[in-house]
Amino acid sequence: MKRFKKYAITFSLWSLKHLNEREMLLILSFVVGLLSGFAAIILKNLIYHLGKLLTRNFTSYSESYQYLAYPGIGILITVLFVRYFVKDDIGHGVTKVLDSIANKKGRMRGHNMFTSIISSTITIGFGGSVGAEAPVVLTGSSIGSNIARRFNLSYHTMTVLIGCGAAGAIAGIFKAPIAGMLFAIEVLMLDMSMTSLLPLLIAASTSASLAYFLMGSAHHFDFQIDKAFNVANIPWYIVLGIFCGLFAFLFTKGNLFIEGRFRKIGNPYLKVLIGGIMLGIFIFLFPSLWGEGYFTIDQILSDAGANILNNSLFVGFKNDRLILIGMILLIMLVKIVASATTTGAGGSGGIFAPSLFLGGMAGFFVSSLLNLDGNLVPARNFALVGMAGMMAGVMQSPMTAIFLIAEITGGFGLLIPLMITSATAYLTIKPLLPHSLYHMRLAQRGELITHNKDKAVLTLLKLKNVIETDHLTVDIEGTLGELVRIISKSKRNIFPVIDQEKNFCGVVLLDDIREFMFEKERYATTLVKDLMIMPPEIISPDEKMDSVMKKFNESGVWNLPVVKNRKYIGFISKSTIFNAYRAELVRFSDD
Repeated sequence: MKRFKKYAITFSLWSLKHLNEREMLLILSFVVGLLSGFAAIILKNLIYHLGKLLTRNFTSYSESYQYLAYPGIGILITVLFVRYFVKDDIGHGVTKVLDSIANKKGRMRGHNMFTSIISSTITIGFGGSVGAEAPVVLTGSSIGSNIARRFNLSYHTMTVLIGCGAAGAIAGIFKAPIAGMLFAIEVLMLDMSMTSLLPLLIAASTSASLAYFLMGSAHHFDFQIDKAFNVANIPWYIVLGIFCGLFAFLFTKGNLFIEGRFRKIGNPYLKVLIGGIMLGIFIFLFPSLWGEGYFTIDQILSDAGANILNNSLFVGFKNDRLILIGMILLIMLVKIVASATTTGAGGSGGIFAPSLFLGGMAGFFVSSLLNLDGNLVPARNFALVGMAGMMAGVMQSPMTAIFLIAEITGGFGLLIPLMITSATAYLTIKPLLPHSLYHMRLAQRGELITHNKDKAVLTLLKLKNVIETDHLTVDIEGTLGELVRIISKSKRNIFPVIDQEKNFCGVVLLDDIREFMFEKERYATTLVKDLMIMPPEIISPDEKMDSVMKKFNESGVWNLPVVKNRKYIGFISKSTIFNAYRAELVRFSDD
């Protein structure tokens, strides 16, 4: 390790002398892609081998009572690991990456480069009903962030390397370089310029190549197109898209509600107990909910969807089509609760795999309904397309969904249905939920970075940095003479009025008193409270910058007071915001 640090320092010093920042970015994007690819491969294999070890004695046609205990044990170990070793919140990996870009100048803690791998391996390996993709995105992004900090790179370059880590993580775990690039652009909302795209391309292709080299050239899911795309099925693909969009809405709201209920439980071990019992029962009843659920997707894509009832109490109903269809819908609903329960109780994982699971089940459900009286639509094709539709709805990233499903299955022959269903699902959920589950928490706080550069830069500005505190205050019971003496000492033309308790009462504008301010006969008789006015808007110190600018635009003024609990704090001027905006834009933009 010491030798590695020595080499890193030597390279850092050499690069400062011989390379500019853009050249450094291209080199480091390759390094980040390589490391995030290794992280993805390690995580994928750890989860697989731990799950295989725990379930090696399970049979297909009898219930296994270990399902009742394993998930809770996994969550408990995860909670203990996070509580006593990590001592930091590592949940909701993608949201944490977005938060670091929006609020922490792209800085991520060093432990994020490995702790998410350990925690998600334990949670998912013991059966937690979540995905490994969000944790490995957090890992890859943290690798990018910490490498950028090591070389003292700018904020913009750091965000690109964070995106490279995320793209490499997705590309490595799925062998899907295009989807990795699009994920960084659509979900992390990186600036779409060649300065960003070329490093993303290098990182994603490097990671995917590593995955192919170490794990072979097979696709993530074994899939053969059932039938060629039939134009006559377009209406049914639209129906599938609408169903996926509505179910994605249910999944998002259900996740937020259930996790919110768990947050109200103060004792972390009570959370584990409740969540572990619930999850154990769910998986005991429906073993297809175990872990990421990719084995179930493989069954559906191989035309063995009825086997989702194997190893459960309901295995005897697998050949009854109506009961099977009902069970599919029931499993989908329980999956929402199981996924949210896993993370709410303290487990580590994301919504990527649950989205794919629900999408495959959605396609299986819709095709099973349509095929009740015959063979109207190809079931396997619908399952594959449903995966893209559900992901487009849940993550609100249709391009990522389209190319991910095409890449991990080799289903490029279904590109048109993938596009139709993904677009329909996205258009269905967008009016219901303006933001995905990843972005919702940040959006509610007004801290979401977007592709709109103006809005993104405003998001990065912090109100506390632009508050002016050099305005001289006047007492509400003061006279015009006292006001004139204060004006003579000030370079400002606006004066906040306060009372004896320092409560904000209003403002006096120099323009309003200019005509009579030198009439000395009025100095003793004219009071400040008769001269002051109330400003059209008042700013709270906790307010977001986009809200502040909206108040400026609606009021038409150039200065507004900042008040908290009636106490005067200072003023915000539009000109100060513009100066800060220009400075931030230089930092945010390309060199």
